[in-house]
Amino acid sequence: MKRRSLTSPALAGLLASVLVACSGGVDGTGDKGKAIVIGTTARIAVTEDTPAPFDPAASYDLNSWNLMRNTFQTLLRPPRSGTEPVGDAAEKCGFADNRDDEYRCELRDGLTFSNGHELSAEDVAFSVRRLLRINSRSGPASLLSNVDTVEADGGRRVVFYLKKPDATFPYKLATPAAAIVDSETYPADRLVKSFKGTTSGPYVIDDFDTRKHRVLLSRNPDYQGGSEPKNNKVELRFFGSAESLQKAMDSGDVDMMNRGLSSRYIERLESDQDSRIRLVEQPGQGVQYLVFDTKDKTVGRQAVRQAFAQVVDRKQLVGDVYERTAEPLYSLVPGGLLGHKNSFFNEYGEPDVKAAKRTLRKADVKTPVKITLHYAQVGRGGSAANEFAVLKKQLNESGLFEATVKGEPPTSYSSASLQGKYQVYGFGWLPDFPDADNFIAPFLEKENVLNTAYSNKEIRDELIPRTRREPDRADASDSFARAQDIVAGDVPVLPLWQGKSFVAAHDDITGVEWALNSSSLLQLWELGRGVSS
Repeated sequence: MKRRSLTSPALAGLLASVLVACSGGVDGTGDKGKAIVIGTTARIAVTEDTPAPFDPAASYDLNSWNLMRNTFQTLLRPPRSGTEPVGDAAEKCGFADNRDDEYRCELRDGLTFSNGHELSAEDVAFSVRRLLRINSRSGPASLLSNVDTVEADGGRRVVFYLKKPDATFPYKLATPAAAIVDSETYPADRLVKSFKGTTSGPYVIDDFDTRKHRVLLSRNPDYQGGSEPKNNKVELRFFGSAESLQKAMDSGDVDMMNRGLSSRYIERLESDQDSRIRLVEQPGQGVQYLVFDTKDKTVGRQAVRQAFAQVVDRKQLVGDVYERTAEPLYSLVPGGLLGHKNSFFNEYGEPDVKAAKRTLRKADVKTPVKITLHYAQVGRGGSAANEFAVLKKQLNESGLFEATVKGEPPTSYSSASLQGKYQVYGFGWLPDFPDADNFIAPFLEKENVLNTAYSNKEIRDELIPRTRREPDRADASDSFARAQDIVAGDVPVLPLWQGKSFVAAHDDITGVEWALNSSSLLQLWELGRGVSS
């Protein structure tokens, strides 16, 4: 999806296994020559939705961004702790004269690309102009669409002039959307489909082996930035199923698991105190929504969407499908972020079929309402299929709906949803940056990632601009709350659950507490190998 979305309810498998674990109690410098192997059930491939998965102008999914975060540089990057971005390629950045519409960055000395070319301010300006010019449907151009012009002022200074004030702009520069590419090797008006790009980040790709399903990364000796890699090699190894990945973890073939932790496996690790595999739970900001096609003759009716919201039982859904790996969500903005408000619960309370029946009757909607729910089908069965089976059962048992469910090919799921082919569909979202803005604006602005016809003038013209004029994000909370209340009343999307992060790692892996940033992207440079306990 246009955005770092995970376009299916399979997001649970992703959220429930985002990387983390305990360390072995040393400084992480032991055996730096041996690659740290990270196992995942993810895939990186050329598909209809990802035509150029290693081009920053075209990729907006977690799998590609995990590679880009570690190979491309950005001016800023997420911090070890907290939320305020810190310097990477930039030595310093800031708004000019307390203005939130002009942003300046000064580059570090001695920056070079992996091909030996110098990295200059013109490369930064070129990269942003290229992103916006190509404006790939599958890419993240929407994140930087507020840039009016960007100029290189000499070799080291770059200046961004924004169309409107935006206090969140530094956060956006810390995402792979702002990855810096070599202006001498990347074309200005077309995508690059190779997996071996010219980069300047902490790692370079040595090998992308589609036959053996692995990516080999090595430390970039010429990297000049804000981090210091604690290992020399990392291998990302892709598995076809959670079961095969868990077996590799148990046997020691994999050092850490990135996705694929089933609830049963989590329970086993928690109960086995003698295991050398450690499990850590962290708060998650990944969420799962249902999206309605508001142009559809059926779900385009507000009363139908409101009745749907009154019938769905989130607690049962989470309990039956995701057990301990998720919790019910009653808002666009997940818990734990400034601005979160349980607007859907305040509006509808606990599931109430009688209230839903009154809503439909008042709007003169005939029942049962026929609707079709769509999800991305990854393999047979799995959490996505189970989730939508539960939703179908809840709707149909109410007597108010006649719901059917269809699993769709994951390779075209995002593009089909953007084209309005689905009446109701599952949509997973991981934040680009840890701010309530990133759970509201991407869905409700004019150029939104859902390509939805839904529009609310107050949100677009008043609330979003107002929140972006607040340098102190706490001062934006009231406006965020108002936007969530409007969405709860109109129901263009329906929040279902918020995921938790569980990750397993062998106890000789160090630095894992820093290996995942606030946007759930891997920071491989933090990992080291110590001594097993």
